[in-house]
Amino acid sequence: MRLLFCLSAAALALAACSPASETDIAATADTMAGAAAVEPAAAPAADPMPAAIEAALADASRPEEDRLLDVARHPAEVLAFAGLEHGWQVADIVPGGGYYARVLSTAVGEEGHVHAFNPSWLAEQFADANTALGELADSRSNMSHVVATLEGFDAAIDAPLDAVFMVLFYHDTAYSGTDRAAMNQAIFNALRPGGVYIVIDHHAPAGSGVTFVNDTHRIDARLVRDEVMAAGFELDGDSDMLANPADDRTGSVFAPDLRRHTDRFVYRFRKPS
Repeated sequence: MRLLFCLSAAALALAACSPASETDIAATADTMAGAAAVEPAAAPAADPMPAAIEAALADASRPEEDRLLDVARHPAEVLAFAGLEHGWQVADIVPGGGYYARVLSTAVGEEGHVHAFNPSWLAEQFADANTALGELADSRSNMSHVVATLEGFDAAIDAPLDAVFMVLFYHDTAYSGTDRAAMNQAIFNALRPGGVYIVIDHHAPAGSGVTFVNDTHRIDARLVRDEVMAAGFELDGDSDMLANPADDRTGSVFAPDLRRHTDRFVYRFRKPS
């Protein structure tokens, strides 16, 4: 099975609370779809970039809409922060429109592999988008389309992974009924010793826990850190490359003045060697 979400502008979004409302589903779909994801504007400091990552960003097969998001998303810097290497086995959890999955596929090369992973509840709720994601995965020889429960992530992936990416989705697990402790443990189990788990999401006010996930699609960074580390991970690094000090962290990520400019945290967790 394969999965890469081509979320249509009006089609996708995650349920915002236990039972999903159409408003919440439409909003989250925007986030998952890449083009609708909220992006910060400030560029991070430039560092020497690995050739495999530079080549992946320059790949002529990348859609123009993906390239337009690069200035705000800083994908090269994110992959360099992860330490991505040619030949890696990686998983992209909820690939949306395939923004990161495409780049990862090119960067790891034929010796590597990308598991484009969708939670089963999401694949069922957005069947057409899940099919489109599978078709995209089918077009790449080093990509697999995987549908399973997040709690069963380790059983669904057939090889030890070097990295797992979860971009702008952790907050969705807080209102989808996902057992996050089981999810993080399954991700931990699927990684090789020394493997990394990259989590990027929209900042909520410090100490707010999951209070903001339903209405604004934000989550408290400290809560995420504590939950992931409880699975056995070490916090190996964090970055302000996607920060926006002008965002007070309380408004909806889809508000016109915040869309693509929210304040975001970037964590690199590592499974101890």
